[in-house]
Amino acid sequence: MQTLLREIRNTPLLWMLAFVPMVLVAEAVVPHSHTLLFVLSVLAIVPLAALLSHATEAVAAKTGDAVGGLLNATLGNLTELIIAIAALRAGQYMLVKASIAGAIVTNAVFMLGACLLLGGLRYHVQEYNRAGARLSSGLLLMATVALLAPSAVADLDHLPQGGGILNKLSLGISVLLILVYGLGLLFSLRTHKELFASADHGDDKEAHWPIGIAVGTLLVVTVLVALVSEIFVESVQKAAETFGMSPAFVGFIVVSLVGAAAEFAVAFAAARKNRLDMAVSIALGSASQIALFVAPALVLLSYVVGPKPMDLQFWPGAVTMVMIATVTSAFITASGRSAWFVGALMIFIYAVFALTLYVVPPAGQG
Repeated sequence: MQTLLREIRNTPLLWMLAFVPMVLVAEAVVPHSHTLLFVLSVLAIVPLAALLSHATEAVAAKTGDAVGGLLNATLGNLTELIIAIAALRAGQYMLVKASIAGAIVTNAVFMLGACLLLGGLRYHVQEYNRAGARLSSGLLLMATVALLAPSAVADLDHLPQGGGILNKLSLGISVLLILVYGLGLLFSLRTHKELFASADHGDDKEAHWPIGIAVGTLLVVTVLVALVSEIFVESVQKAAETFGMSPAFVGFIVVSLVGAAAEFAVAFAAARKNRLDMAVSIALGSASQIALFVAPALVLLSYVVGPKPMDLQFWPGAVTMVMIATVTSAFITASGRSAWFVGALMIFIYAVFALTLYVVPPAGQG
């Protein structure tokens, strides 16, 4: 515990942890002050993300970058899963679908591009394990095709009205995706784990926390991030009306960026330390985990917590952006080498997506 307190005292960014109890108290005292809750929740998520970064690095130092990246992606996506469940209960399926598509694009394009840019600004050329990138890219491509199948057949004339066929198709695809996700874990962590060993080219010489402190911090901070994120998503919907943002833009851009703040902190820090294996593992691993596990899990949960079953039919713009993001990330990571300009190009692609979605919202969402 003294190690954790010393870290907080010596890191000015972690002093912002004071905003965590502030936002929880404000939510109980003034639940209708949405602007205040929005600002406080954003300020609270930032130090929680930094603290999660330190703890995950300590665990990764003991388990290796592959498992560390998987652990961080799982904890980060748990927050997005909780946000989506809250939206499911409210029947806001546009927000849920937008957050799914946005999380895939944000992780595969923005996070990966920012990692390549930040690492490239410090190192002339960086290298990483192509096997891990190929596996994540392959899983993401397969999952993207599966997720977009309901959208591709939704407008067929011979389908009966009412959405029953799409619900059955989405349910079957969800079961298949979860099965593939389990097989991917078995392949990368058990039967062929030697293919995904990280190269020892990092410059990380700092002392890490004891594993017990790190794991305990991961668990506590993940719960706090989930609580604060739930307050954030409730307040940001009201803020969206004030700023003229559509529910699709809020889910695709805002919720995805804030929900992945913890993963950003870890991935960016790893890239700056020349641990690009871990950074790429987090970015692509998180994107594939959203597509293979979070999205199908939400479809299954909608039968329990939602007012009606949710299908996987996305609007055409989301279909296009997800497919472009998937193909781009697979193409970029195929070489196993990177420089800063590649990351800059990916960030510009994400900026084009965000601008397009803000200016031209989906039909019925203006």
